[in-house]
Amino acid sequence: MTSKKSGAVNETVEIAKTIAYALLIALALRIFLFQPYTIPSASMEPNLYEGDYIIVSKYSYGYSKHSIPFSPPLFSGRILFHAPQRGDIVVFKLPREAATTRIDYIKRLIGLPGDRIQVKQGQLFINGAAVPRMPEPAGTEDMGGGNIVPVQRFQETLPNGRTYLTNSYGSDSPAENTGVYVIPPHCYFMMGDNRDNSLDSRFDPEMPETMTGSSTCAWD
Repeated sequence: MTSKKSGAVNETVEIAKTIAYALLIALALRIFLFQPYTIPSASMEPNLYEGDYIIVSKYSYGYSKHSIPFSPPLFSGRILFHAPQRGDIVVFKLPREAATTRIDYIKRLIGLPGDRIQVKQGQLFINGAAVPRMPEPAGTEDMGGGNIVPVQRFQETLPNGRTYLTNSYGSDSPAENTGVYVIPPHCYFMMGDNRDNSLDSRFDPEMPETMTGSSTCAWD
């Protein structure tokens, strides 16, 4: 009888160990390699839609304290840093919120340190040069409450050859007409692809080392 009880206890302990190891491995993968992420808004349409799922590569740009859940102040700066590239889709925290919130944002990296960024009549300029854009078939978007608005769509091509689609509701809004932003050292300029429906660096220009990772794949 004692032998049977001992065997049952040992089996329970082994099961508990297996579960604990699995949880530790899953946590390590989430912290250091990949993390699932749900698109929270329409700011990246027409490329990523609200509710889409993506996998974020946590090692693309190295590791900061924001790569770890709850952003513990274990170290400053980045470890194993790899410079992000123009056109990357990046998950990050807002500088003013990073220490107090767990909210992540996702935008496209448009400007690198030292760049001059401006939007005029909906046209993106990088270092004084207009970013080429080709018109795509127009569409509509339901803004809620039965409000259907026309949407202009363009294909932009960044200086490094990266291409993507953008949405625009017109060229007269403040978001489509900005001053010139000069990107400070160690900062980046982020924009949503849905240009008139995105809270991004046009309104909060400095985006320092609060990046969590880059998008590697997406699915609905």
